[in-house]
Amino acid sequence: MPRTFVFADEAGCFTFNRNQNVSKYFILCTITLKDCSIANQLLELRRTLAWEGHELGDYFHASTDAQLVRDRVYQTILAHSFTVQATIMEKSKAQPQVVESKPRFYQYAYFYHFKYGVSPIIRANTEALVTTASLGTKKEKKAFKDCIADVMRQTCGRVNYRTDFMPSQAEPCLQVVDYCAWAIQRRWERNDERSYQLIRDRVSYEFDTWERGRTHYY
Repeated sequence: MPRTFVFADEAGCFTFNRNQNVSKYFILCTITLKDCSIANQLLELRRTLAWEGHELGDYFHASTDAQLVRDRVYQTILAHSFTVQATIMEKSKAQPQVVESKPRFYQYAYFYHFKYGVSPIIRANTEALVTTASLGTKKEKKAFKDCIADVMRQTCGRVNYRTDFMPSQAEPCLQVVDYCAWAIQRRWERNDERSYQLIRDRVSYEFDTWERGRTHYY
């Protein structure tokens, strides 16, 4: 039975002010794949880089990896077939009720992202496994996992699906979406398209949620 694998991660923080080092945007990013062989290639790449003597973190993480490592990761993942979806949210335009809690904001982002960016892909098949990078406290993780399940019920109809919630270091495919999210974040936050141009032809959906909004709440 055909199955779509969806891996999700975020770029940007849950802080809502204009202080230094606070992101302007919250970006929800997913990749969709038909198989997960890309994960095996990333593990093999790590072994190769370790043998070559490169300094590595606990896992591939775009914001902290050296540029040489980033280049090798992009080269490896782009040899595989996947698509990228991104929902862009300029945080200062979020209405107060949307940001009253992390789970509320999280569900808002995921609902619109899946409704317009991911569900059309999933509905073309019969099964979907959605894996999200874990974050936050134990209580927040439970709330976020419930949010994902609720969004899937609302946006994917009768599709047979399962959800999973795990740390990025435990799943190489989450490291792939981290790299894609980082490239998109650099484009929006810094107008730096170097890495974005590498994945551009894989992006099937990229939407600025509040593009037409004129009210800023901070």
